[in-house]
Amino acid sequence: MTAPRFPAAVLFDLDGTLLDSAPDFVATVNAMRQARNMDGVALEQLRPVVSKGSRAMLAVAFPHMAESERHALVPEFLDLYESLIGRHARVFDGVESLLRTLEQAGCVWGIVTNKPEYLARQILPQLGWEQRCAVLIGGDTLAERKPHPLPLQVAAQQIQVAAAACVYVGDDERDIVAARAAGMPSVAALWGYRLDHDDPASWQADQYCELPQQLWQADAWPLTRRASA
Repeated sequence: MTAPRFPAAVLFDLDGTLLDSAPDFVATVNAMRQARNMDGVALEQLRPVVSKGSRAMLAVAFPHMAESERHALVPEFLDLYESLIGRHARVFDGVESLLRTLEQAGCVWGIVTNKPEYLARQILPQLGWEQRCAVLIGGDTLAERKPHPLPLQVAAQQIQVAAAACVYVGDDERDIVAARAAGMPSVAALWGYRLDHDDPASWQADQYCELPQQLWQADAWPLTRRASA
C-alpha cells in the first residue's frame, strides 16, 4: 500500500479558514453604526456571515435599510475595514503549525479569497506570510470569483501544479463548489463561519475537518494526483 502523503500544493480560503477576522469586521460595522448614533452589534451576530462578504455583514449591521442603501455603504465599509485590518483578528489555533507542517513536507501553499486583493495583501506581512504564501488571488484579481472555478485554476497555474494535485480548504459552500468545478479535491473547514441552517454535509467536500490540528497528519488529506500543471 502507498503511504499517506501531503498534497503537492494546498490552497486556502482566508477569512474563516486561516484567519479569524470576525473581530475586525465587528469593529468596522460598529464604527459605522456609532457614526449613525446606533448601538453596536455583538460578535455572535456578525460572525456567522463573515464568509458571505461585505453585503451580508452590512445586512446584519443595518437590517432596517433597503438593499440598495446597504450596497451604497460598501465603499465606507471597506475604507473603515482597511484602517482597522489586523488590529483584532487572529490566526485560528493550529493554523500556524499546519502551515509549517506543510512547508516541512515540501508542500506549496497559497490563498484564494473573495476578499479584495489589496486588502488581503495588507494582512500577509502582519502574519509573516508574505514570503511564505506562494500565490494570492483575491476576489477582484480576475473577472470571476468563487464559486466560479477560475480563481482556483489560475492559482494552480501560477504555482505550476495541476489542479488535481492541489487541495482547496475553505469554510463556505462556495469554496467547495469552486474546487469541484476546478477538478480540485477539497476540505471543508468546519471550524470557520457558518449560519445555523448551513449543512456542510450537503456540500460534498472530499474531506471534513473540525479543527486545523486534524490536518497535521498526511492521512487526513484527500487523495490527489502528483503532477505538474
